[in-house]
Amino acid sequence: MPGTDLSGADRQREGTPRALPFLIRRDGVWLYRGSPIRRKEMLCLFASMLRRDREGSFWLTTPTETGTIQVEDAPFLAGELDFRGVCGRHQNLCLRTNVDELLCVGPSHPLVVDWERPAAEDCAPVPYVQVRRGEGEFPVLARLSRPVYYELVALAVPGHVGCRPCMGVWSQNCFFPLAPMPDPAMQEISGGET
Repeated sequence: MPGTDLSGADRQREGTPRALPFLIRRDGVWLYRGSPIRRKEMLCLFASMLRRDREGSFWLTTPTETGTIQVEDAPFLAGELDFRGVCGRHQNLCLRTNVDELLCVGPSHPLVVDWERPAAEDCAPVPYVQVRRGEGEFPVLARLSRPVYYELVALAVPGHVGCRPCMGVWSQNCFFPLAPMPDPAMQEISGGET
């Protein structure tokens, strides 16, 4: 029906959407028909129209068309960190994305690190920050760049999540775990090396 706001899945069932020729690479570069979008203003405009449906698909809704787009990992990249206040509970960690969106880590923009899933031997778990909610359980995320992650690690303090000791950071009076505490028994086996 005209004027009805449909979710991505509803639009797909009605057969109105199509796959748009966009790809967002893991490094945060947006491609249109295989070519990078270089105009920052255009990139920011498209980014503001990006949504995620209940199934986890990404949708771009412009005034003229609506369709799904491909995203390799997360559609945004957080490349800058700024922190204010005193260290600990009262600090405020703010991130800037590749589309110049400022996100202050806290209840509205939580840090997400899946440290329950074993990481590959040569890399740590990948950290993300929630940019905005999706239509279901899948939020729109920004992946933290490696330098930003290392800055957070430098600010990390010991804490507990679900009675498990971990290292994490505080922002807006909320604790966000980054990694489990190293197991002392495993450190002894490996000769103290981590």
